[in-house]
Amino acid sequence: MSEPEFSSRNPPPSNRQLLILLAIFGGFIIASIAALWFLFEQLVWFVPPQFEQQLGRLVVPAFERQAKPSPTQTTLNQLLDGLETHLDSELENRDYRVLYIPDSTINAYALPGDRIVIFKGLLNQVESENELMMILGHELGHFAHRDHLRGISRSLFIQTVLSLFFPNIGSLETATVALSNAQFSQSQERQADEFGLTLLQENYGHVAGATDFFERIKALEKGDTIAFLRTHPPSEARIKRLEKLIQKRGYELDTRSPLPPSLKKID
Repeated sequence: MSEPEFSSRNPPPSNRQLLILLAIFGGFIIASIAALWFLFEQLVWFVPPQFEQQLGRLVVPAFERQAKPSPTQTTLNQLLDGLETHLDSELENRDYRVLYIPDSTINAYALPGDRIVIFKGLLNQVESENELMMILGHELGHFAHRDHLRGISRSLFIQTVLSLFFPNIGSLETATVALSNAQFSQSQERQADEFGLTLLQENYGHVAGATDFFERIKALEKGDTIAFLRTHPPSEARIKRLEKLIQKRGYELDTRSPLPPSLKKID
């Protein structure tokens, strides 16, 4: 078969033209993915809170069975109620509750369904009411930013895009989604820290204790890997960012309030 002939009126495409076409096509794909991602992000805010409550019904009961009613849990919920008075009306009208689990795990996290889990191990690391309120405010920040739904949205988006361009990608898809979720979690945690700092200022009129817990956890990072570090960013970075925010906003540091008796060093 002979090579195709091109006339002077219809010359063969040059490498430069091919690169331009490829760049245009690539730009179109990237713009489409970015627009789709923006749409996924915005749709999260239109999902009714009832959907989050439904998610909570799937996971909360397992934690409720571990959280026995106690004076410790009652006091934690009283402190949480105090923070709720500083929330916007849309957030204040939800039923936030603390589930205290008497386990040595050093961790705390927010669950779908407006539940905050706090373990005895974390509570035993806390030395003032202020730093405990910072932790509670941080977890309320996850609800305010709808982080559970945003995490689900991100996972679905990435899986959808990868399956369209790389069918049967299998384990690579799973690994990419996991990596992306980890990075997104870092962003969520930074936003929740800022939210907690704001609530701390509104509750006390100062932000003493905002970084105390992270300073204490930072010392533990050199030893065993604790549960808190698997679900939260490195403490050093959080401390530096919070200190910059405190300075930028002109927040003051004052006297820390002692822990209520029922929350002090629990055996």
